[in-house]
Amino acid sequence: MEFLTSLVRFFIYLSCSCMVLSSITIFKLNSVVFSVEDCEFPAIFNFGDSNSDTGGLAAAFPAFLYKPYGETFFHKPAGRFSDGRLIIDFIANSLNLPYLSAYLDSQRTNFTHGANFATAASTITLPNLIIPNGGFSPFYLVVQYTQFVRLKSLPQKTREAEYFKQALYTFDIGQNDLGQGFFSNMSIAEVNASVPDIINSFSTNFKNIYNISGGTSFWIHNTGPIGCLPYILNTFPSAQKDEAGCAKPYNEVAQYFNTKLKEAVVQLRKDLPSAAITYVDVYSAKYSLYTDPHNDGFEQPLVACCGYGGKYNYGSGGCGETIQVNGTQIFVGSCRRPWTRVNWDGIHYTEAANKAVFHKISTGAYSDPPLPLKKACYMTPK
Repeated sequence: MEFLTSLVRFFIYLSCSCMVLSSITIFKLNSVVFSVEDCEFPAIFNFGDSNSDTGGLAAAFPAFLYKPYGETFFHKPAGRFSDGRLIIDFIANSLNLPYLSAYLDSQRTNFTHGANFATAASTITLPNLIIPNGGFSPFYLVVQYTQFVRLKSLPQKTREAEYFKQALYTFDIGQNDLGQGFFSNMSIAEVNASVPDIINSFSTNFKNIYNISGGTSFWIHNTGPIGCLPYILNTFPSAQKDEAGCAKPYNEVAQYFNTKLKEAVVQLRKDLPSAAITYVDVYSAKYSLYTDPHNDGFEQPLVACCGYGGKYNYGSGGCGETIQVNGTQIFVGSCRRPWTRVNWDGIHYTEAANKAVFHKISTGAYSDPPLPLKKACYMTPK
């Protein structure tokens, strides 16, 4: 009896000791060891396209700033290609940082807590056709990198080495490289064949940003299910559909891109052993909104909220345009309940969808390593 009592006391002591130890030191998750303390990110530097553009393209080309964009949260156009906030906005908010100012916005710039180099229609590689002639953004990833170099050289107190070293560097780009191929009359096989070069370009720019920044924390989004977007579904109506109604061949290209991106991340970890690089499977998080929309409160996930025409409410009139229908001019506005919709304007997501995706990925459930956003400064054991 005395032995059993001693044994019970030992286990109680051991349990309590482990609880105290784990609360002040480290814990383990799927072979990832990291401190329970949240990372202290003083800033975010973001590189990307319209999925994370907080006003860059609208500053460069004011014609892209119009109603009803921004109506849900900002109640006016806010440079975002959505009715409200983007995933990057929710990321900043969750880290107790202000929304990122676009680097190109000279009127509302505040780089105290980082900067956003993303612009809508940006690509990783040099675009074939540049806006305003119906093409893509001139601010592709190489240009975004050079903008970051210039910003870092500015002599301000907040631009100290530790500020850049401790910042979080986020990437969400690549969708337009695929779209550029699809809309340049390239076959699916040809677009697939271009992916390795696109990924190599990404890796080169990533290393350049790593080397010039001195940063150690990187959060990389893969590309989403492009075949579920109305602008693809409407343009390529004969494409084979999957169980969610998405264009299967186009999603398969995105999946191939993501496979190569993940392979590149694995190599980057080897090449840059001091970097904590988190690969985030945004594709799966977004695709779940199409396969199980009701789980997140959505309906008609393939139909644009703001648009006009056809099965997907896209094609006959773009969001915010004034068009003529049966001799009558009508304004192409948003649907009555944008919070129940996944897609905003045929290409981009609603604030509600962005928020849902953020909550999915911020937990680490879609990440490799499976780290929550607030632990993204910690590395996997080498």
